[in-house]
Amino acid sequence: MENEMLKVFDQQGNCIGTATRSEVHKSGHWHETFHCWFTERIDNEEFLFFQVRSSTKKDYPKLLDITAAGHILADESPVDGLREVKEELGIELAMEDLHSLGVIKDSLKCPDLIDNELCHVYLYDQPQPFDHYRLQREEVSGIMMASLTEFENLWFRQVEQIKVKGFLMSVNDEKESHSMLVSKRDFVPHEDTYIESVIKAIKKL
Repeated sequence: MENEMLKVFDQQGNCIGTATRSEVHKSGHWHETFHCWFTERIDNEEFLFFQVRSSTKKDYPKLLDITAAGHILADESPVDGLREVKEELGIELAMEDLHSLGVIKDSLKCPDLIDNELCHVYLYDQPQPFDHYRLQREEVSGIMMASLTEFENLWFRQVEQIKVKGFLMSVNDEKESHSMLVSKRDFVPHEDTYIESVIKAIKKL
């Protein structure tokens, strides 16, 4: 995986070559990713769905994150990112099922990773019952949902905690209903500008 080839870009989004995934993250090159947010409208309220990252993940284990996401390889286009939804969630979608939210920049930094992403962001707004999910256990250990309004208030520090609910996978690979109180620290630390852009785009749709 670390030897996968990715396109690299300058700050203006111009492709300037290719590099391995490990080099991209070491040097902080801008590169393309695919992000797919699941939403559902329930009783006139919008809900966002988050994957729970596996405890075995090298980066940000056990934290809540984008419903499905992954890198776009050098020989791929954004449509190829749909494989991430199938691989991580076990749900097969077509590009016609999604709403494009455009390309949104995001930057994540930790001691051994500089992840500068040009994110091709999409919205999927059709209901998917929890029993339709077939999770890739080495990547995802559960699915949680939260009110979009409550998530926005949490992210921008209007409240300290919100309740999320969904399911976690048991040691026997069974879905177990689960709800919990979470704080902002329980989410992958995306940039505020990225989260703000996603929320605004969802509200427009």
